[in-house]
Amino acid sequence: MTTPLTTSTAAELARALAAGETTSVELTQAHLDRIEATDGAVHAFLHVDAEGALDQARASDERRARGEAASDLDGVPVAVKDVLATEGLPTTCGSRILEGWVPPYDATVVRRLKEAGLPILGKTNMDEFAMGSSTEHSAYGPTRNPWDLERIPGGSGGGSAAAVAAYQAPLALGTDTGGSIRQPGAVTGTVGVKPTYGGVSRYGLVAMANSLDQVGPVTRTVLDAALLHQVVGGHDPLDSTSLDQPVPDVVAAARQGASGDLAGVRVGVVTELGGEGYQPGVQQRFDEAVELLVGAGAEVVRVGCPSFTHALAAYYLLMPSEASSNLARFDAMRYGLRVLPDGVEAPSAEEVMRATRDAGFGDEVKRRIILGTYALSSGYYDAYYGQAQKVRTLIQRDFDRAFAQADVLVSPTSPTTAFRLGEKLDDPLAMYLNDVATIPANLAGVPGISVPAGLAPEDDLPVGLQLLAPIAADDRLYRVGAALEALLEQQWGGPLLTADKLDEAVAR
Repeated sequence: MTTPLTTSTAAELARALAAGETTSVELTQAHLDRIEATDGAVHAFLHVDAEGALDQARASDERRARGEAASDLDGVPVAVKDVLATEGLPTTCGSRILEGWVPPYDATVVRRLKEAGLPILGKTNMDEFAMGSSTEHSAYGPTRNPWDLERIPGGSGGGSAAAVAAYQAPLALGTDTGGSIRQPGAVTGTVGVKPTYGGVSRYGLVAMANSLDQVGPVTRTVLDAALLHQVVGGHDPLDSTSLDQPVPDVVAAARQGASGDLAGVRVGVVTELGGEGYQPGVQQRFDEAVELLVGAGAEVVRVGCPSFTHALAAYYLLMPSEASSNLARFDAMRYGLRVLPDGVEAPSAEEVMRATRDAGFGDEVKRRIILGTYALSSGYYDAYYGQAQKVRTLIQRDFDRAFAQADVLVSPTSPTTAFRLGEKLDDPLAMYLNDVATIPANLAGVPGISVPAGLAPEDDLPVGLQLLAPIAADDRLYRVGAALEALLEQQWGGPLLTADKLDEAVAR
């Protein structure tokens, strides 16, 4: 069911386009065909824009015929998480409360995709308003993991990760508030990057938590992630939190790392992010990957970050607090869903708002709004929100000390492989623990990447290794990540991802 047009990397497709060996229309149609054949089983997409994508592909082919390619990736199709505003296309955030909403503008990252000539295949599924670790909290049904259709693809960006893992798209954009790019990357065997906070514009991203959200790439290789990062990154005057500095040369770093030489690189293994509570196979593959880094010339040291043990608790006070404030805009008065209460002849604005939010928000969103409102309430603000902010400062200081000892930090990305659909829906605390290793990076604003580290021996499901770097040193992630990728491919005898399992499952 796959073809070389769908299994090739984005870099390979870009080279084929530049050499005239294929066209963007052919590439885009091949991926649209793949989506049609497999998405009934995977449900990675909420909206597929076949007509728009093919129009953009034809425009790309015309530019290349004139010798005027807009970028290296001009003509390579991409999928976009449904939390990013797309002019003329629905943007629902996986929620009934925004069902049918079509933005009149593009998010900055979407505009940059279009300017670079990447046809947009459609919008991918997600946990409602990015609240979840499994993409089971979407109002439009769960996404399934292409490795095992009875398991979750991670969250909240499981749709983007599943689309890339299922060869429905060579590239995708996700967002990462507490691990929602990296954790899906780990459990689907894809590469997921959370850039430095402010390194990629958040304008047009429907915010969950403004101080934590970050847009980033989802791909099948580290080089592809670097190429996409280069397209969407950089300063944006429309985003007050945007860093006014150029994107590090992440593409050059990825290409340098592909040699597998890490001589002189100091790698810090974070003591608090591993060991007890981590699935044995996950820990085993992580330890093996660290040994490969040593063999490539890296110096490995153990670093302690004691405040990381409090990161999960601090995050689940700070994030709901910001979310409760952000979601107050959905008041049934300006846009989105409006529900009139039953049996009320002339309902007040408050009654309409109550009925709309009850019908439009799912259980997880309601839970986090309640948590956040409580944490911000009079009499509790200092005890909860204020204390969590102090912990956030301690975590930032731990990172500073750790990066004085190491150039990058490493840990497992997720403590387990993909769990079964429905397994943790009734236990929110167990669900939240999936983000225990990824959350510290969001609290401190540092960049992180998840790279496939092999398959866990217990269940033959993907394991991810997380790399973290200092603020604005994203290029370090790409160098070390690409080196690890090359070393692991030598060990496996080829890429981790193949389409065989998905095609067999779909055929059944």
